[in-house]
Amino acid sequence: MQSDELSTLPLPGLLHSAAVVTIVVTIALAFAGYLVTFFSARMLALRRDKLKLVNRRLNEFYGPLYVASQAGNIAYRALLDKLGKTKCHPILDSEMKEWMLWMTTIFMPLNDIREKIIIEKAYLIIEQQMPQCLLDFVTHVVGYKAVVSKWQEGDLSERRATIGWPPAFDGYVEKSYAYLKAEQTRLMHSWVWRAWRRILPSNRNRAESRSRSLLAG
Repeated sequence: MQSDELSTLPLPGLLHSAAVVTIVVTIALAFAGYLVTFFSARMLALRRDKLKLVNRRLNEFYGPLYVASQAGNIAYRALLDKLGKTKCHPILDSEMKEWMLWMTTIFMPLNDIREKIIIEKAYLIIEQQMPQCLLDFVTHVVGYKAVVSKWQEGDLSERRATIGWPPAFDGYVEKSYAYLKAEQTRLMHSWVWRAWRRILPSNRNRAESRSRSLLAG
């Protein structure tokens, strides 16, 4: 309808048209608000569920694995320093007593902790299938249990497990732990916080540059 035609409408007609438009706009805004609320609530629920799963993986699986692995590595390096070696094998006759002590009181208890976590909490792994390095670790621990059992019976013919330490194990645990910590931080904070954290270093650098310029001047 053209403007001159609208101007010819009586006042009640104009008021009625305005009321209809107002009602339509109000309904549209209400529906849009409902959609925004619905999808926001859904996204928050999904975010909350993801955070809950990440926390469980950290608290019950990858966190304990990471701590036990770090402790084991520190202890292993300490033993090598004590023996004056860069690697433990071959184990000499003069080192056997010390090796058995560290193996039974430090390394095997840490291995038992990790083996129990992997077996009982396998449903918390990130991947769809069990990583091979975790399976290799459990097999390695089982092999050492047989060796320690022989030691307890006085048989020292075997000094190490026939199944060696899985070289990919420590790297897998460390990378998975770091990934989950980053994911935890992402889910716990909003995009505004993350943007500010990205901007903050540049602001700090500019402030430090200004301070150095003032001092130099």
